Amino acid sequence: MVYLTRKVEFCASHRYYIDEKSEEENLKLFGKCSYPHGHGHNYILEVTVKGDVNPQTGMVMNLTDIDKILKDVVVETMDHKFLNLDIPEFKDKIPTTENLVLYIWDSLVDAIDGCSLHRVRLHEDPFLYAEFYGE
Repeated sequence: MVYLTRKVEFCASHRYYIDEKSEEENLKLFGKCSYPHGHGHNYILEVTVKGDVNPQTGMVMNLTDIDKILKDVVVETMDHKFLNLDIPEFKDKIPTTENLVLYIWDSLVDAIDGCSLHRVRLHEDPFLYAEFYGE
């Protein structure tokens, strides 16, 4: 079993906010992440697939294929977006790093062909990331 990881970057903004709570309650709960106009990040996404090396190609998955999937499924969908409004999943769910990594996993799991999705790791900044292994 070989594990292959590809990284991509995208920029997006979001806001942590619970509609049922007051501005003051949201500020207390989420700090500056609750500011009305949101804030953004330069996300780094790592996607790891696993499988046997194809004896003919020498690859677990063709990089051209994984690059196209990541571009179509993640980057084109999320880059330069306000996640709360532009991604239907987050109209009623706070786009935390944890929720984003689950959303990305669900978006990719059926798109990966010929091997298996092993891990999705999303870096919000150099000091914070969330990862999911499909558990």
